[in-house]
Amino acid sequence: MFGSAEEQYVTPGESDRARVVVLGGTGFVGRHVCAALLGEGGEVVAVSRHSGPTRPGLRGLALDLCRTPPGELGQALTQGRPTVVVNAAGAVWAATEREMVTANTELVRRLVDALRGAAQPVRLIHLGSVNEYAPTTHGQPVDERTPTRPTTAYGRTKLEGTHLVLDAARRGDIDALVLRMANVAGPGSPPASLLGRVAHQLRLACADGRTAEIRLTPLRAERDFVDAQDAASAVLTAVRSDVGGRVINIGSGEAVPVRSLVDLLIKVSGVPAHVVEQLVHGGGDERPERLEVDIRLARELLGWTPRRLLEDAVSDLWRALAGTTGH
Repeated sequence: MFGSAEEQYVTPGESDRARVVVLGGTGFVGRHVCAALLGEGGEVVAVSRHSGPTRPGLRGLALDLCRTPPGELGQALTQGRPTVVVNAAGAVWAATEREMVTANTELVRRLVDALRGAAQPVRLIHLGSVNEYAPTTHGQPVDERTPTRPTTAYGRTKLEGTHLVLDAARRGDIDALVLRMANVAGPGSPPASLLGRVAHQLRLACADGRTAEIRLTPLRAERDFVDAQDAASAVLTAVRSDVGGRVINIGSGEAVPVRSLVDLLIKVSGVPAHVVEQLVHGGGDERPERLEVDIRLARELLGWTPRRLLEDAVSDLWRALAGTTGH
């Protein structure tokens, strides 16, 4: 993965360079994490089920994390003597509950077993989700002491993965830190995600020279969104740190109406659009949900704070997508 035995020799002056394996390195968040690590001069391997094209300086490794035996998995992930493994793998958008269990829980169990039995110790940075908390209606931000009561299959399976990592860390089996991520926005947002879906509809309408008709369920909730570059910089600070055995929230520290991001994306695109909110039968009477994360611990322990605006994330998303077709 990192080359031959001779190539793996760490020469003087290189020992402080980050040598990182990123699971899910070709996915949405994983790509941004790899870019941030490469920008710091680190050695990075992007692990995915099917190895594909990678950017200069990034090495790819095709590996099925859910089928490789833990012993072989541990050897494959540590053969280049990495200092850190970042777990950015998982399933959420357009995934079945069974797929979420496999990718968000069973994969983590196999990863923990693999790193526990690895010949060389390696630090694990596991990316959790703020959906492990329950949304509130009272407007108070959630901090790391807030009880975790996930209301979705995604939140439940992510929480089980977080527990596996924290339990192993508390036993001293592995050195690990969990970053509980807010909703990430930026270039590469999956087509099945809200912003990704709207962006693709706008792109098609732009290509056809017509007004886009965006059909959505009512967007009444308020959520915490973090720019993809800020999310990646949080991972970078965690890679450098020695904080372990705990959860740290990563977000913007502010909940915004989800509908406002859709409106912002339409404005940034410049594409005429008509938004149709289709009511769900039996819905609409409950109070809107709100999920805002308290990020004070990230500032105190990691020295991290978000620096980019959501306007930056949405603008970058549109430019990256529109640029693929020349519009």
